[in-house]
Amino acid sequence: MTTFSDFGLSNEIVKALSNMGFEEPTPIQAQAIPIGMKGKDMIGQAQTGTGKTTAFGVPLLEQIDLNEGIQGLVLAPTRELAVQVAEELNRIGQVKGVRTLPVYGGQDINRQIRALKKRPHIIAATPGRLIDHIERKTIRLSNIKMVVLDEADEMLNMGFIEDIERILSEIKGERQTMLFSATMPKRIQSLAEKFMQEPEMVKVKAKEMTVKNIEQNYMEVHEKQKFDVLCNLLDIQSPELAIVFGRTKKRVDEVVEGLIKRGYSAEGIHGDIPQAKRDQVIRRFKEQTIDIMVATDVAARGLDISGVSHVYNFDIPQDPESYVHRIGRTGRAGNKGLAVTFVSPREIDHLKIIENVTKSKMAKKPVPSFKDVVAGNQQATINKLMEVIDKEEHADFKRVAESLLEDTDSVTLLAAALKLLTKGPDVTPVKLTAVEPVRVRKPKGDRGGRRFSERSRGGRDRRDFKGGRDRRSKNRSHSNKG
Repeated sequence: MTTFSDFGLSNEIVKALSNMGFEEPTPIQAQAIPIGMKGKDMIGQAQTGTGKTTAFGVPLLEQIDLNEGIQGLVLAPTRELAVQVAEELNRIGQVKGVRTLPVYGGQDINRQIRALKKRPHIIAATPGRLIDHIERKTIRLSNIKMVVLDEADEMLNMGFIEDIERILSEIKGERQTMLFSATMPKRIQSLAEKFMQEPEMVKVKAKEMTVKNIEQNYMEVHEKQKFDVLCNLLDIQSPELAIVFGRTKKRVDEVVEGLIKRGYSAEGIHGDIPQAKRDQVIRRFKEQTIDIMVATDVAARGLDISGVSHVYNFDIPQDPESYVHRIGRTGRAGNKGLAVTFVSPREIDHLKIIENVTKSKMAKKPVPSFKDVVAGNQQATINKLMEVIDKEEHADFKRVAESLLEDTDSVTLLAAALKLLTKGPDVTPVKLTAVEPVRVRKPKGDRGGRRFSERSRGGRDRRDFKGGRDRRSKNRSHSNKG
């Protein structure tokens, strides 16, 4: 078995990885870390959830000189991913005293300037906000040793390629460049040819992606049925932590409102919610203060939340890549996960395309019946009763129970308790604004292996950036996408 010690890493980094629970490298880490440690340029083709951050983070952290300024730069498409990268690099690098600062649009730039004065060693940034700092001369790239382009295909979709080229042109002298992308469109290949020196190619095969631990189901559901079916599944399956994906911001808001109305603990995140509020929701979800998070695709990339047992695609995603990123929120760290996708009759062809591209089969499941919901609620009540017994939290009630048993037989008494405690199906009316079904899109010429129009995704996340250069919706329709 290959271990991190086999890569010639410093004792501090090996210890940090061990403390974080990393026992052996993932496939992308096993291939990328040795290349990175040799100082070579590299292109890594891998999905979210495969351990990319550690794959580039370890070689980056190992070459940092604590006495110099900013030496590492990670470019990411979304602020969520920039924050996530910074958090992981700080966890690994703290034993060596290496500090990483996230820099992104939507946060007060003066606050970032104050943080920059504390001389971080690595910057994890969204392209637009980084250019703002370059122009203000609050970030200088003269000491950069390594540049990482994370989620390069997503940055292409969001219109950041010109910004990336400008940033890379600003970095003079020798540097190491590592590029990671789930897909390799021609535009990304051209970028690599222009700014990288004989890069080595590393590719994680589809069978090694994290979807292998995920049971994938779908249900054919009419638009008007979706919300009731979701609530029924939540009652039957009782997920520990669940993410519900909706296609639009309005959809997320309406689903959250409906879930709260029916008594569920839910909150939502999308691009129109202030960053501080989004951070709060994510923190509450991680801490399991809430157990359902409803989100647009903004949350599909970059979030690393352990313990997500279920993913519900309330609206089918626009393309196969988004599907993989969504369901990759569950089934992590060797745990099993369940992904359920709602599909309208007119979206079946689109579902088949997702299956073909991802090489994964979704099992068709029947829509749960009223009887299924009642049975699920009964089982949930039984589980709660057994949990109380296991934890021995019932001692104060024994005397009352013994008194009741003097007049009533135990089976009747227990049946009455189950009836009283079992939650009945909630039929509180909830009305959602209808969303147009996703139609099959014909390939538009050679898209570098992509089967869908870039337009179908390009405008989606651009509007999640507020302030600075991270808002890029001038030439896009002002649709209500997440």
